[in-house]
Amino acid sequence: MLDNDKLIELYKVMQTIRLVEHRIEDEYKYDEIKTPIHLSIGQEAISAGVCINLEKDDSVIGTHRSHAQYIAKGGDINKMIAELYLRKTGCSMGRGGSMHLIDPEAGVLGSTAIVGGSIPIGTGVALAAKLQNKNNVTAIFFGDGAVDEGTFHESLNFAAIKKLPAIYICENNSYAINSHEMVRHSTSIYRWAEGYGIPAYQIDGNDVLKVYDIAKKAISRARRGEGPSFIECITYRWKGHIGTVNDIGEGQRTQAEYDYWISKCPIKWFRDYLKGIGVLDDNMIKSIDEEINQIIKAAFEFAQNSPKPLPSDLLEFVYAD
Repeated sequence: MLDNDKLIELYKVMQTIRLVEHRIEDEYKYDEIKTPIHLSIGQEAISAGVCINLEKDDSVIGTHRSHAQYIAKGGDINKMIAELYLRKTGCSMGRGGSMHLIDPEAGVLGSTAIVGGSIPIGTGVALAAKLQNKNNVTAIFFGDGAVDEGTFHESLNFAAIKKLPAIYICENNSYAINSHEMVRHSTSIYRWAEGYGIPAYQIDGNDVLKVYDIAKKAISRARRGEGPSFIECITYRWKGHIGTVNDIGEGQRTQAEYDYWISKCPIKWFRDYLKGIGVLDDNMIKSIDEEINQIIKAAFEFAQNSPKPLPSDLLEFVYAD
């Protein structure tokens, strides 16, 4: 059982992800955020539950929907928001935008907009750690659409053979853009990982305590040199594939389906649970929100007041060998 400090830390991480993404959603209409955004509102429990088990030197590789992993692993929020505004102070120097977040000091080695791209990159990071005799673990996040890529199968097979210290985390929110999983897959995704001899789990990705427990076991196994694990987290993204729309309507998802998943909000469930066992009360919840909102306010002010890259900066960080 987690102690009270860890439980509150988990709640703070989830709430920070939620409030940061709501602020991004609010600001996006002003067209000053010059990058496509992919929000993960509704999926906060997964990144929080996994990353709280990782050490600073462990690595995270994310996807185009990677705000949550960046925040949960301890990435600099000022630099993240500046990156969304494509400013020179951004975590990728304003050259990547929302889909290319990196903070090596926090172990966030990057995110990729290529569907499935995080899987071979993360597998390579885990291979490097093993060859260098480091005791680091790599957490590799991807969506259910990514498992349709051939590199998913190639990477899992390779990681199993080499017993790499990798944790594969599939954030199964049912949709690849607007294509439902039911019309794309003939079996549960975690069964594919089992086929490669990898311990695999399918869990409620909105239950942060379940995510924490399974991730802890998987990370400990990897650190002992026993190889990779696979965690399929069933969840739901409240927003559409891209931007701030909801993608509800004919030919997309139904209002009834959307309302069902809103009722399963991972943060509301965890907040009620913590209140029920006496770890949180209304005053503490208000204080936590005020603390987070101050961090967000400072981050947006930092980003909006940061300098934009100049045309003369165009060839910086361009290499030829």
